[in-house]
Amino acid sequence: MKNKTLEAILQKAIGNEEAAFRFYMDLYHAVEDKAAKNTLVFLADEERKHRDYLIKYRDGVYPENALTIAEEGTAKIREFEEKPAIKKTARDKDIYLVAAERELKAYNFYTKLAEIHPEGEARDILTRMANEELKHKEKMEYLYDNTVFAQTEGG
Repeated sequence: MKNKTLEAILQKAIGNEEAAFRFYMDLYHAVEDKAAKNTLVFLADEERKHRDYLIKYRDGVYPENALTIAEEGTAKIREFEEKPAIKKTARDKDIYLVAAERELKAYNFYTKLAEIHPEGEARDILTRMANEELKHKEKMEYLYDNTVFAQTEGG
């Protein structure tokens, strides 16, 4: 890769994706709730895919359709006053809150990094990553809402 700035950005992004993978796997081993565990495995796998994409991109391989540019979602970004404590008995709704917060931080990281770069390759890849993280956050909020505010019979 010729552009050292882009290479440094990609290395930082790869490190972030690896840290996110470890974060979700650590949570996986810390809780017992089966639904939460399934979600954490899904999220860890998504972070691994992001890392793999970034590595291939860094190495000059541009996998077709591996990560497409998506429009920023319309989910309202939640501000959580208090992150729930995660312990063995944590429920799936608590995991969804923690994961949504983690995805929000990743989204903000990529968005702010993209904003300081001029239009071009670096900004495009950072915007792609931000949008992927936002999709994960939206998914966690959806799961949280449907767990906490479950549809009741008759309405």
